[in-house]
Amino acid sequence: MEILERINFLKNEINKSNYEYYVNENPYLTDFEYDSLFAELKELEEKYPMFRTPDSPTQRVGSVSEKFFPHKHKYRLYSLDNSYNAEDLEKWYERVCKEYNKELELVCELKIDGLAIALTYKNGIFVRGVTRGDGVTGEDITQNLKTIKAIPLKLF
Repeated sequence: MEILERINFLKNEINKSNYEYYVNENPYLTDFEYDSLFAELKELEEKYPMFRTPDSPTQRVGSVSEKFFPHKHKYRLYSLDNSYNAEDLEKWYERVCKEYNKELELVCELKIDGLAIALTYKNGIFVRGVTRGDGVTGEDITQNLKTIKAIPLKLF
């Protein structure tokens, strides 16, 4: 298969997967399969930039919506960067410890599909909710979060 044909196949497959996942709520690819297709597309577009198009799924990642205001996190929010095995986790942990120049304690949670947010409370009162974004800067979605009854406006 030629490079352009492979790129078009990957774009179509990723777009189809996104539609099935987000619109029809019927995912047919595992996270690993999706991430592998996305990584291959990104690699091919970097190697052959003349085939990168504005409608490529790779062009969506990391952009900040104009509907919300950017907000810089007090502390960087890390992700596991598509880690799938113990070796990937160890490499990730080493990179983070090197960045802080010390060993760190971690808090990890199971991945649940949805929006990653950081909630800020001052004196027990909810004051801000920010999307993870790129880990350094996210979008302030405080007003939207106040509509979610599972998020307490006051901590007891």
